[in-house]
Amino acid sequence: MASVTIDDVRKSFGQVEVLHGVSVAIDEGEFVVLVGPSGCGKSTLLRMLAGLENITSGRILIGDKVVNKLPPKERDIAMVFQNYALYPHLTVAENMGFSLKLNGVSKAEISERVKPAAEILGLANLLDRYPRQLSGGQRQRVAMGRAIVRDPQVFLFDEPLSNLDAKLRVSMRTEIKNLHNRLTTTTVYVTHDQIEAMTMADKIVVMNDGRVEQIGAPLDLYDNPANLFVAGFIGSPAMNMIQGALAGASFAASDGQALPVPSRLPDGAAAGPLVYGIRPEGIALGGDIPLTVEVTEPTGSETYVAGQMGGAPVTCVFRERVAAKPGEVINISIDPGAVHLFDAASGTRLTAAG
Repeated sequence: MASVTIDDVRKSFGQVEVLHGVSVAIDEGEFVVLVGPSGCGKSTLLRMLAGLENITSGRILIGDKVVNKLPPKERDIAMVFQNYALYPHLTVAENMGFSLKLNGVSKAEISERVKPAAEILGLANLLDRYPRQLSGGQRQRVAMGRAIVRDPQVFLFDEPLSNLDAKLRVSMRTEIKNLHNRLTTTTVYVTHDQIEAMTMADKIVVMNDGRVEQIGAPLDLYDNPANLFVAGFIGSPAMNMIQGALAGASFAASDGQALPVPSRLPDGAAAGPLVYGIRPEGIALGGDIPLTVEVTEPTGSETYVAGQMGGAPVTCVFRERVAAKPGEVINISIDPGAVHLFDAASGTRLTAAG
């Protein structure tokens, strides 16, 4: 395994710049997830790391070697794609060992590498089958096995779970994380699904419009988002955001509703218009704040309630079962310690000094 350094990397297609000076440091053995909406540049960055796209400027290092000009086969990386890219006329064992065969590795050595990889992935009894005889999850395991047998310095995953159903996605992300724990190979994983990012990553890189918005551990990003974009992207359901400004010892929403704020206000909070951020689980039943219910979604263990509060749409997550109907008004309370305040103009989260 090796570290990966992405140093002020830019990418342009003609006059259009799609990556604007991206820098990311990835330690040896780290599982790093690049996450962001479609078109943010995450897959382009991964392809540049793999050598499938040229770099306009900047540097990419694998270990201490600059790989800008190296072809993919000389970078000692293995990539798992969104589509499985399996050869239909080859068996599972032949698919897993195909890259080794191309490199002139002997049949005996290929077999020695394929068998333990198949054991790790639960494919040992499927080695003689063809892709058409496998489920989607099994095909994705074969694609992962093809990467494992190469024993690369870095694994690259490009949205590998996008073609799977919801239940299988959950089990496969657990399998991928378990695989990383066993192999400890440096891994860079691209997804648009922030749940995948939160549950799998050692470190998340949040991207938007070709720029890095924030880098950090999953819970650091969840608890301390740098700006409105990260606050709205990380977390499901998303953070509630209400326009307004401070009014004495509380926050005045656009409709005049008073909302609680932290006892220690951040610097600059009184200077101008603000966005009040509160996550759905920071809201509780009971209190003196009215919420007009629009939709109630019972999930069993939790109840999602969407409605209007402070002149803005708000989603709440309650552990209790709520039977409120659309149009009804329920009373809620907000944990002041869970409140975030953002500068409305810049979108930056305001923090208290010290």
